Amino acid sequence: MTRPKPVYLVDFSCYLPPSHLKVSIQKIMHHVRIIRASGMWGKKAENDYLMDFVEKILERSGLGQETYVPEGLHCLPIEQTMAGSRKETEEVILGAVDNLFQNTGISPSDIGILVVNSSTFNPTPSLSSIIVNKCKLRENIKSLNLGGMGCSAGVIAIEVAKSLLQVHRNTYALVISTENITQNLYLGNNKSMLVTNCLFRTGGAAVLLSNLSKDRKRAKYELVHTVRVHTGGDDRSYGCATQEEDEDGIVGVSLSKDLPMVAARTLKINIATLGPLVLPLSEKLLFFVTFVKKKFFNPKIKHYMPDFKLAFEHFCIHAGGRALIDELEKNLHLSPLHVEASRMTLHRFGNTSSSSIWYELAYTEAKGRMKKGDRIWQIALGSGFKCNSSVWVALRDVKPSPNSPWEDCLHKYPVEIDI
Repeated sequence: MTRPKPVYLVDFSCYLPPSHLKVSIQKIMHHVRIIRASGMWGKKAENDYLMDFVEKILERSGLGQETYVPEGLHCLPIEQTMAGSRKETEEVILGAVDNLFQNTGISPSDIGILVVNSSTFNPTPSLSSIIVNKCKLRENIKSLNLGGMGCSAGVIAIEVAKSLLQVHRNTYALVISTENITQNLYLGNNKSMLVTNCLFRTGGAAVLLSNLSKDRKRAKYELVHTVRVHTGGDDRSYGCATQEEDEDGIVGVSLSKDLPMVAARTLKINIATLGPLVLPLSEKLLFFVTFVKKKFFNPKIKHYMPDFKLAFEHFCIHAGGRALIDELEKNLHLSPLHVEASRMTLHRFGNTSSSSIWYELAYTEAKGRMKKGDRIWQIALGSGFKCNSSVWVALRDVKPSPNSPWEDCLHKYPVEIDI
């Protein structure tokens, strides 16, 4: 009776924006040049220098020619308003949720728990209240709204829902992860703040979790572990990704030079915590022997990096950027196939923040690679600084759900990414 209740992932849905919101790198640069030439964006004296910088980042980003930006940013002049931001977020969230309800046959009245995460867009009423209102969820729903937690908040939302499902028996939890692009477009001249404009794109995901025993038969996955690491006690970790005003008073997200070092350290702690939970005994012994040799005999010996390919068949690495995927591929000794889902998600959809790990899982399903018993590692990094992991096991051979975000373009992927 005291054993934790299993948590099942019944299904999930990723939002696919309408085709008229697609943008190529060339279209983005053309649009930005018009905006800056008109004086709506930054100082004209810095135009050429900053345009070259933005174009170079876009070309090296790993993003393709068919990512999506919200409708307000297609306009001239751009519509960076609260109404436009609400419209974007509502379309993303409701698009994903409606498709999830349609695919699962679940009624909104069956949802007992609602967890929504969006880092930098948190209006009043909250996003969770918008979902309660639009979907007509029941009055006694346990709803939470997570804000300011960065790209790793999707895993946090899953863990919060898992904890609530241990307390509230025989119910469903709806988890929604998204980010708003309209309000967070940076219109200044600070290079470190312009980087986010180049990487982030429209996207979101809705996930249906259950603690009902009967749902095991139809569920796709069972949640095995969640591991969260927060190194915000260190000043460099805390300040490496910060929303603040630039020297002209324009708000943006500033990325510090400490970010790669902080990310590597936080990831290392997460791996050290997760390893004993998932690695086979042989890998644990190799790690322990190397640790003892290094500590007591030869400090110059390199730390042993366990082979996580023995613990997982699939890796969903947050598509935060080409450099992040490259670094994790190198440090975890992964093959190109292991990071294919992450690279293709970045290429097709850009950095969709906390929802990117779900687009990657959808890609793996669409390729027909998910077999019964396969283990999946979702890993995401975000401001604060945080590194969070979730581990799932497939309960059956998983086929893609209807209206998958990869339905219309799977034949094109994988593609060669020429940087």
